[in-house]
Amino acid sequence: MNATAAIKAYNKVGIESSVTAADPVKLISMLYQGALLAIANAKNGILRKDTPAKGAAISKAIAIIGEGLNASLDKKVGGELAQNLSSLYDYMVMRLLAANLNNDMAALDEVARLLNDLKGAWDSIRQSAAAVPQHLDIQPKIANRAQLAYARG
Repeated sequence: MNATAAIKAYNKVGIESSVTAADPVKLISMLYQGALLAIANAKNGILRKDTPAKGAAISKAIAIIGEGLNASLDKKVGGELAQNLSSLYDYMVMRLLAANLNNDMAALDEVARLLNDLKGAWDSIRQSAAAVPQHLDIQPKIANRAQLAYARG
């Protein structure tokens, strides 16, 4: 996927931001925000009894978490931390699948809380101007996998 196509795919989520100017740490933060937005849309779909909208929003959140966030982890370099994050992302995907099947608002709230916590921690990395953690190999992967997750969702 070329950069232009990736940017167009990302903009489908509806987050107003300049992907082209964002550094890799900011792009991960944007993935968290996109997943949170998708979960909010899923909750609205449940409240409106709009099953197709709920399903589409949950599918988007799953794609962002699975194909964006989880795929950006370098599990070989990151060791236990990367493995733990990967397991947490897998758990979130399972909870989202359950939420989709059962219209489970509590499961959506749980995943949103987990994502908010991770986003807060990630944003503090950026704010403290720390280097990107070595367990993440996001530079070459982020433009392709993370933004592709939005396109598929």
